[in-house]
Amino acid sequence: MSPPELRRGVVTIDGPAASGKSSTAEWVARELGFTHVDSGAFYRAVTAAVLRTGMPPGEWTPQLVLEAARIVSAALAGASMVPHLVGDPADAEIRNPQVTANVPRVARMPAVRAWVNAQVRQVATERPIVVDGRDMGTAVFPEADVKVYLVADPWERAKRRLMQHLRRLPTDAEIAAETDRLVHRDAADATQSVAARDAVLIDTTHLMQEEQVARIVALARAALGPA
Repeated sequence: MSPPELRRGVVTIDGPAASGKSSTAEWVARELGFTHVDSGAFYRAVTAAVLRTGMPPGEWTPQLVLEAARIVSAALAGASMVPHLVGDPADAEIRNPQVTANVPRVARMPAVRAWVNAQVRQVATERPIVVDGRDMGTAVFPEADVKVYLVADPWERAKRRLMQHLRRLPTDAEIAAETDRLVHRDAADATQSVAARDAVLIDTTHLMQEEQVARIVALARAALGPA
């Protein structure tokens, strides 16, 4: 059976961890009147679901994780499609440190990636979307109307992430430690986070977010024509 046909209007924004994909994608979606889908949130939701089972992470198998994922669903919240657990919003739970520490383990499982990708593609059959992740423009939407790949200096990415989490200016020592974590995460994600050959690369190291958004919105309008 062939996959369901996508609606016209798919913008993918990929890039490494802490490159600003999700916040930029959400803003672009608002500007275009599209729905934002954060694929990483679904990996987090699946991780939260399997953590609820109480099974130690070292014993997680793809079958166990997919069984746990049955409580994950997608629901529209404002302009974003977000995951719910047992029908309830779960943003705080999926952002907790235990989920953050274990989500790479879950995201590396091919069966789980296939499950998440199917959820994201289903949304795209129903409405135009701006979706962010690591392989949205390659594995999930090779036929996307617009593909963007965000890059930034690791130090700048680390600084931005810490400012978001700490809500203050981090020290150089804190940034150095976070940079080291991001570099190791980049290495672990290298096979999943690759720019599509036809993606537009945008280096955000010295760009304000408004500039990033404006560039992507312009690309989308040029590709899709007037709203």
